[in-house]
Amino acid sequence: MPSAPAGLHHVTAIATDPQRNADFYHAVLGLRLVKTTVNFDAPDTYHLYFGDESGQPGTLITFFPWPSAPRGRRGAGQTTTVAFSVPQGSLGWWQHHLRELATHVGAPATRGDEETLTVYDPDGLALELVTQPESDPRPPWNQGPIPPEHAIRGLHSVTLTEVSHEHTAELFTDTLGFRLLHESSARFRFTTGHGGSGAMVDLLCSPEAPQGLVAAGTVHHIAWRTPDETQQTSWRTTLVDRGLNVTPILDRRYFQSIYFREPGGVLLEIATDSPGFTVDEPLMELGRALKLPPWLEPTRAEIERELPTLRVPGPDEDVTVADTTRQRG
Repeated sequence: MPSAPAGLHHVTAIATDPQRNADFYHAVLGLRLVKTTVNFDAPDTYHLYFGDESGQPGTLITFFPWPSAPRGRRGAGQTTTVAFSVPQGSLGWWQHHLRELATHVGAPATRGDEETLTVYDPDGLALELVTQPESDPRPPWNQGPIPPEHAIRGLHSVTLTEVSHEHTAELFTDTLGFRLLHESSARFRFTTGHGGSGAMVDLLCSPEAPQGLVAAGTVHHIAWRTPDETQQTSWRTTLVDRGLNVTPILDRRYFQSIYFREPGGVLLEIATDSPGFTVDEPLMELGRALKLPPWLEPTRAEIERELPTLRVPGPDEDVTVADTTRQRG
């Protein structure tokens, strides 16, 4: 039996306009664009990775920006909220910052011993900024546009909305090795690894919720961390033995992945921590150039013709990574 996942690896969602997406997650939320690449399964669209300075697992939110994607619908069988960890006492600063930028933001709220602030990205993806009594030891990106004392530390948790949560809870506890941390009303929180920010998932039982539709403004999948390919191979065997339909191990260049669906329908991934984002470009240049895996390099010219122009935000300047004659709206 492999060891339980250490926590969240990344969350992948669907956007529409890649420039608007990059501008929001950099300038508004203060995350670093650590990798500009393409969807390996559909290379006519970008795959943009945002995280801390080096893109450590547990800090990452990634996007497939499809300009023509229809608007999705939050509902059952879906990851409905992505939460980020911010320092205690910073929600007032964040509320002012977000309102100054005309971002759709709610009022601070209390959930147990946590304070939360809900914000929606330009495509309507529901995000939360969360503070908790225990300090988050992960360092901020010091060269980013947000003051380090307020900056995002990484992912905090994700919320899965289910019509009935029992079978999903059983998968997380009996198969994946998570622990029930607490429950309140219809919300059940599970944790894994050493616990804390970045290692939690909430199951929200909502029998009346409509069925979710995965499209723009919704989460495509969530990924959990495993240290290496040996553990991942063991995970695949374990999941197959439990009767789950699991993909082969797939090379995602910066990690290896397997995918499967939990009983409620949410797509889950188990991803390796290595090799990481510096495998094909140095730390100081992360995200500034369009990077392709070796098997797509022969078609680079064709891929670049299909991609919209994207100006990559950096600490001091913007850099054009794909210059085309055809701009898609």
